[in-house]
Amino acid sequence: MNPAKLTVTDKTTMRAGVYTAYGPPEIVQIKDVARPVPKENEVLIKVHATTVNRTDCGFRSAEYFIVRFFSGLFRPKQPILGNEFAGEVTEIGKEVTAFKPGDRVFGYNDSQFGAHAEYMVMAENDAIAPMPPAMTYEEAAPISEGGHYALCDIRAAKIRKGQAVLINGATGAIGSAAVQLVKHLGASVTAVCDTKNLALVKSLGADVVIDYTKEDFTKISQLFDVVFDAVGKSSFGKCKPLLKKGGIYMSTELGYLSQNPFLALVTPFVGSKKVLFPLPTISQADVLYLKKLVETGQYKPVIDRRYPLAQIVDAYRYVETGQKVGNVVIRVNCH
Repeated sequence: MNPAKLTVTDKTTMRAGVYTAYGPPEIVQIKDVARPVPKENEVLIKVHATTVNRTDCGFRSAEYFIVRFFSGLFRPKQPILGNEFAGEVTEIGKEVTAFKPGDRVFGYNDSQFGAHAEYMVMAENDAIAPMPPAMTYEEAAPISEGGHYALCDIRAAKIRKGQAVLINGATGAIGSAAVQLVKHLGASVTAVCDTKNLALVKSLGADVVIDYTKEDFTKISQLFDVVFDAVGKSSFGKCKPLLKKGGIYMSTELGYLSQNPFLALVTPFVGSKKVLFPLPTISQADVLYLKKLVETGQYKPVIDRRYPLAQIVDAYRYVETGQKVGNVVIRVNCH
């Protein structure tokens, strides 16, 4: 066997979780594929950790047909999923000035994906930033997905100090981030979760925790400025009695018959309570903001399980049970 040939192959290929059609978790296969080459404004990142999350699951299954307008009508245009990551810069394009080889970075990419692989590329001005220095790669990888979704809704609702906010689904990646970010802003948090996670959610900063296995949160007497359904398992109709005059309902899901985007268009003109359905965006400034909160101890992503890349199908299966607490991290073992 020719050692020189092995070296060339090592530098031009990588392992990745690949899907070439929409479908169940089993559609994803670990394959050897070409390693990406950074363009002039891009960095090549050796991925040490990533996650499997609701965004990945949604694009892989295309359960919501609207996903296909972004990812490909008949088959995926980007065969490697994975939107959040933590890793090491190994190569930079000639125009890159913000990063250098050896930098430990983390971030988010839901336009090109690519983090379910040993290497990925990112433009230096995209949602990428230096890692918080005290964190491991596995701790840093889940900072941005749930964090930026929560941040987007919190900003849209203009949540501020002194307000009362109810968060349903407080143990998911988005919900657990929302509890911490809302508390950082000085609002009071009533969180909804199951019995086994009451202590966890309390530790995240929730002022009141409701056990949904024992009490229907939609029947409580307290009124709120904002009801944030971070799991999409309720509705504006059920939560409307919980809202103060001028109150806001938000959900991370489209809702029954995709009603939430429609209600977001109509409710601002009808009645005193409204639905918001902001389209999520993320920038480098957002990643830096989340990094600062992590470094000051005001936000820490919750990690449920860790899987090696070779077991990514098992990770998908677990995420789709709907029972994960926080984030599911994938260890990417590079050569």
